[in-house]
Amino acid sequence: MTGSNHIDHETLATLQEVMEEDFQRLIETFLSDSQQRIQDMQKALAAGLAEELRRAAHSFKGSSSNIGANELVRLCKNVEDRAQAGILQDLESQIIDIKEEYQIVKSQLDIYL
Repeated sequence: MTGSNHIDHETLATLQEVMEEDFQRLIETFLSDSQQRIQDMQKALAAGLAEELRRAAHSFKGSSSNIGANELVRLCKNVEDRAQAGILQDLESQIIDIKEEYQIVKSQLDIYL
């Protein structure tokens, strides 16, 4: 897969232009917050807390959207929708997919740091 499947680099270029020196902080914040959001999703799923899982997935979806991580957005939306419907079975694999996609996004964002 090419990088464009993971990050919309045009979105990032626009953000970089608009935010100037704050852009690097945005990327750093996204990366550090994302690890916490993934942990929050794992904990909520393990505890069977659908609403907490939905909120964590929704939050991660929003921050992923802000930086143009479109595949992360899609994966988080799926978890969010399933958690909202109270369907928690088989979400472990979805969260693993999110973790794997996050690692790809993280490696691509490293060039902006």
